[in-house]
Amino acid sequence: MLTQVAPGVMVHHSELLANNTVVVRGPTGVLVVDPGITGTEMACLAADLRELGQPVVAGFATHPDWDHVLWHDELGDAPRYGTARCAQCMGDLRADPAWRTRVTGAFPEEVADDIPVEPFGLITPLPTGATTVPWDGPAVRVVEHPAHAVGHAALVVVDSGVLVAGDLLSDVFVPMLDEQRGDNDPVADHLRGLDALAAVAGDVAVVVPGHGSVSRGGEARLRIGADRAYVHTLRDGGTFDDPRVTSPAPGWEWTTMIHDSQVARFGAGQD
Repeated sequence: MLTQVAPGVMVHHSELLANNTVVVRGPTGVLVVDPGITGTEMACLAADLRELGQPVVAGFATHPDWDHVLWHDELGDAPRYGTARCAQCMGDLRADPAWRTRVTGAFPEEVADDIPVEPFGLITPLPTGATTVPWDGPAVRVVEHPAHAVGHAALVVVDSGVLVAGDLLSDVFVPMLDEQRGDNDPVADHLRGLDALAAVAGDVAVVVPGHGSVSRGGEARLRIGADRAYVHTLRDGGTFDDPRVTSPAPGWEWTTMIHDSQVARFGAGQD
């Protein structure tokens, strides 16, 4: 299940939504980022790690979307970190007596029966002021930003030059802007998020998006540029020439619905 993408960094790719789980090796075990999607996949991941003699010593959720806050009992009970905002979002959700119904309602029907519910969203907030993941492995820098979702963070595995981008920089999904939640500005927030990733792009050689293919060879700036161009066209008007809109990958044609919805909500001329 695991493919090495850089020294000490491995990825498991889930076929359903092209989700990428990232595993970073440390001296006493591994950091697991955004495990998913199905229970079968996560149990297989746990078995692979046991075979490697690598216990899970920490987890991290890049943001509070359902497919990024999953877990499986076989991965153990290590702390699963997220930003304070991410943890608060999940805490508020689980405080709702109907949280299980709300959560399972978001699962795709074809795998809903194979996604563990009880460990869903049990996120530990990062210590106040923390700029790296608190574990005994290689330095993993936390880059919090406002794009896409409340409490979103990218990670930079410093020594390996890997950017774990969360739900930005995908080659199968157009930039997915946050919902309008009162006085936030999803368009401006997404551009600020891209600026935050651009600020660290010079230090990375590999980009692992939350969904899609891994980018190698220093293509981080190209993906950031493509996402920024999409958001600018959405905001300012004009013709979209983004292949994720004009010629999506086979089987991914449905993603154009995300684009159409965003044009209706955020496109030039919209209030």
